[in-house]
Formats: sequence, C-alpha cells, structure tokens
Amino acid sequence: MPSPTTATIDPAAPPTPGPPAPSRLQAVVLMAGSCLPILGAVLIAPLLPKMQDHFASTAGAKALVPVALTIPALALGLLAPFAGLLVDRLGRKRLLIGASLLYAPIGTAPLWLDSLGAVVASRALLGIVEAAIMTCCTTLIGDYWSGKQRERYLALQTICSALSATAFFAVGGAIGEAGWRAPFWAYAVSLLLAPLMATVLTTPHGAARPTAGPSSQDTPRPFPWRRMAGPCALTFFGAVVFYTVPVMTSNLLDDLGITESSTIGLATATASVATVIGAFTFTRLADHAERLLPAVLALCAAGFGVMWLAGSMPVLVAGAVLNCLGGGMLLPTLLTRATALLDFADRGRGTGLWNAAFFLGEFVCPLVLLGLAPAAGSLAAAVGLLGAVTALVAAALRLRRRRTAALPAVRPAAPRS
Repeated sequence: MPSPTTATIDPAAPPTPGPPAPSRLQAVVLMAGSCLPILGAVLIAPLLPKMQDHFASTAGAKALVPVALTIPALALGLLAPFAGLLVDRLGRKRLLIGASLLYAPIGTAPLWLDSLGAVVASRALLGIVEAAIMTCCTTLIGDYWSGKQRERYLALQTICSALSATAFFAVGGAIGEAGWRAPFWAYAVSLLLAPLMATVLTTPHGAARPTAGPSSQDTPRPFPWRRMAGPCALTFFGAVVFYTVPVMTSNLLDDLGITESSTIGLATATASVATVIGAFTFTRLADHAERLLPAVLALCAAGFGVMWLAGSMPVLVAGAVLNCLGGGMLLPTLLTRATALLDFADRGRGTGLWNAAFFLGEFVCPLVLLGLAPAAGSLAAAVGLLGAVTALVAAALRLRRRRTAALPAVRPAAPRS
C-alpha cells in the first residue's frame, strides 16, 4: 500500500491553483488599519500644554499628562508578544476585526472622564487594543506578500503611518482649539474600518510545507529568539530616536514661548512630512538599506544637534525636519530586517516581539528625555545628549560592518599538504 505522500501525486493532473493574489483594496484596508495606532500615539501631542493647564491641580500632573500620551505604547509594547501568540493561534483576521470594534469606545472614553487617572487608564486599555491591531496588520502584510513586494508594502506602511501622523498632528492641533477633549472623537473612525476588514480581507494560507513525511509538519519548531535579539534591541533604541520629535516638539516649542495648539500642530506636521520623504527614499534604496543604516542614524543625530542649538522656532523645525528625514528611512529598515528573518509559523510572534521593542521604546522616550533634562540643564540639552548617543551607535554599526566585511580577507590559509 503506497504511503499517503506518494498516493496523492498524479503527474498528469493539472497543478493546483494557489491562493489569489492580494488586491489593492486589501492593501488599502491594511494600511488604514496600521494608521490606528499612530492616531493613538500622536493625535493629542499638540494638546499637552492644554491638558497640563486643565489638570494643574492634580498631583503629579506634570508627569501623568505626558504618560497619557505614551502609555498606549507601553501597553502595546508589553502585550504585543502575547498578541503575536494569539495571532498565530487564533488567526489574523478574526482578531483584527474584534480589536477594531473595541478601538472606538475605548479611544473616545476621555470625552466623558473627569479624572486624569481615569484618562490614563483608558489610554492603557487603548494600547492593548492597538497591540492586536498593529500586530495583525503587519503580520498580514508579511503573509500576503513576499520578497521585494513585501519590502515595498512594509515601506508603504511606514509612508502611510507618517502621512497619517502629519494629518493627525494638524487635525489634533486645529480641533484642539475647541478644547483638549474634542480630538478624541477621531477614535470613532475604527467603526468605519471594521466592516471593510470583515468584507475585504481573506484568511491567509500557511507557507508551503515539506512533504517528505508527517514529521516535518508535526515536529515543534523553536522560536528564533537569538536571531531576533539584535534587531529588537536596535529597534528599541531606534524607537526612542524616531519618537523624540513627535512627542517632545510641543515641550521644546513651549520652552521657546510658543504655546498655541494650532502652531505646535503645524510645526510638528511640517517635520512629519520629512518622515514621508524619508520613507519614499527607502523604497529607492531598499537594496542598500542595511549598508546605509549607520548613515541614517547619523542623519538623525545631526537633526538632534540642530534642535539642541535652536534658539527660535524656524531653526528648531529645521532640525526636526533633518531628524525626521532619517527617521523615515530608519523605521522601514528596522522592520524589513526583522521580518526577513521570520517564517510563516513564527511571523505573528516575531512581529509582536518587534512591535514590543518599538513601542516600548516609544513609551520610554519622553521619560528618558524628561529625566535627563535636569542633569543636562534643559530639555533641548537632553535632546542634544541623545543625538550624541545616536552618533556613537551609528559609528559602532559602521565599525562592525567594516569588520564583518573584512573577515573573509583575514581567514587563515588552508595548511599545505
């Protein structure tokens, strides 16, 4: 009796058609879904001075108001690995739809909350939902496309995120003139996306498995922790670099005497345009992005240096633009390096781990800078210190790459017989 693996093979049978190619509409829905966590991260950034004024009588408000901005990133970072595990176990589409439906009521909760502690708690719950949304969207991009197409769509994800951040900064600043609560209505947009996700997205099929025998499918595969450790550590630091401008620009402008929400939103949106330009540049340099990573970090460091020395709003915005130009190339470089190391069975957990590193870096970003400010003398000096550290990391990566490239030349010759 023939084995199951050989009994089903018929050389004369036509090839079995594979799953249909992903559509552009599916790409649009995934890009829109990827923007929801960005909405949570930046929409209220221009409103921090107004929130500080509103909760001035609350103990610890000076620290809690910035935490209200970034605590979704903490929750997202802590829970993204578990979201990745659920993605691999329960399926991408089902989890994404459920999380998108929860996003609206949780995101709009601060409209009716009077306690700063309750606002912070609702923002933490929002981060839990965002962990599922971001992990599902990025994992589905990795599932639907491969090779160069995957790199393009991951870069497009960064471009869309940057474009949405630009719009959200401007919208948040403009609507914020009506009060710090008004922009929270924007979180209801997920109620429009959830039905589209249910209708347009399809359940991806696993990668082709070896057919030599049942053991190849049933044997547990260990997750590549060691392989992912380096990219995730660099991603954590890269997130601190990436989010310094969006999170801290309002404080830096406030130190210069500029407190209008609309002006702060416009200035941050202007810098965010450079992120889009950087992400578009990555699509042209994707084949060389790994080699250019030190130069990208050096560009970010230069932007921090200009921001440190800025004595006026135009100079500060110029430094932010320079930094964001590098940041637009930095994020897709880090993401494509990580996803290239993952197989289908590991993609949910791996993407969750990468998101954890990135959003934990986003969360600690303002805490690190605000903690360094007293020792450095000012918040601007703390940004300059971060620029110096970024330059050192760039130099270390450059040196490591040179040593790695030189390794074949210094190998000992084979002994003569």
